[in-house]
Amino acid sequence: MSDFLTASLVDALPLPILLVNRAERIVSANPAARLLFGRDIEGRAFVTVLRQPALGQALEEALQDDRPGRVRLRISSNGREMVAMATVSPLPPGEEIGLAEGGAVVAIEDVTALEEAEVMRRDFVANVSHELRTPLTALMGFVETLRGAAKDDPVARDRFLAIMEREAGRMNRLVGDLLSLSRVEAEERRRPTADVDISAVLKGAKQTLQPLAEARGVALIREGEEGVMRVKGDPDQLTQIFANLIENAIKYGGSGGEVRINVARIAHEPVLRGPALRVEVSDKGEGIESIHLPRLTERFYRVDTHRSREQGGTGLGLAIVKHIVARHRGRLKIESEKGKGSRFSVILPAS
Repeated sequence: MSDFLTASLVDALPLPILLVNRAERIVSANPAARLLFGRDIEGRAFVTVLRQPALGQALEEALQDDRPGRVRLRISSNGREMVAMATVSPLPPGEEIGLAEGGAVVAIEDVTALEEAEVMRRDFVANVSHELRTPLTALMGFVETLRGAAKDDPVARDRFLAIMEREAGRMNRLVGDLLSLSRVEAEERRRPTADVDISAVLKGAKQTLQPLAEARGVALIREGEEGVMRVKGDPDQLTQIFANLIENAIKYGGSGGEVRINVARIAHEPVLRGPALRVEVSDKGEGIESIHLPRLTERFYRVDTHRSREQGGTGLGLAIVKHIVARHRGRLKIESEKGKGSRFSVILPAS
């Protein structure tokens, strides 16, 4: 392979690459490295560009002992802090690359996104473990009680069995939501293609939740545009979106006495760059403090953990809604003010 082709390949790599001679000076840097560390880095001492003791030691081992190394770093550049993995590999002498006595190549890979994903995975596992452990602990405790002190007490037995049924239902809902979230995430890149009438979806969701609304003394009010309004979508997932939003409004905003479902056509939605449909689910309940709004769609995030569990919530509903809306190439907008209620808007591209 020609020297020109080798240099061209190195320059084309998206990873920052540095060539360092035995005097520990940078003799060459590809465009990605110059973008990260500055255009004037060639000729400078390596330690003045990357003041990282562990990386300096790895470089010495590569230069003196021909031993490759790999080091995890934190680098601040252009106002951004990144987590990186630096790979240091010894190089034989090569006049054509400015390493007459040999040297080393340092390649730097940005692993910030991988690290963040790993943190999210650990948090997710910890949250799932906690959410399952609580009802399981209760179930095991009641089983032990039923085998002992309450064995011959019909009243206590019935009370404990009712609690056990509630806790088992809570676990069942959690597992169901976890499976639903997993499916939605797996399908998020595949846009659905079926023609779906939003009016029919909302009618079905409203009918399903009417008994809950009546039991809570909440009026469900459908207003706005009528008639057939089509979007490209998955009918089951769209039903899941609006059933979730309406149920949340009844449970958490029902103190205002009504939940409104408003549908509007938008001739041109700037973000979606075309005609769209907007469905708003609003209530006049106690509202949500603004500090919570950006995090409402995070997995297991709850404004009031105790109240959410009392209402049978798993902390995954809005995360599922967010991913379904994304799959449909739509937008989810959340507005709320403490003491004035909440409004959840789903904007979808119209067919």
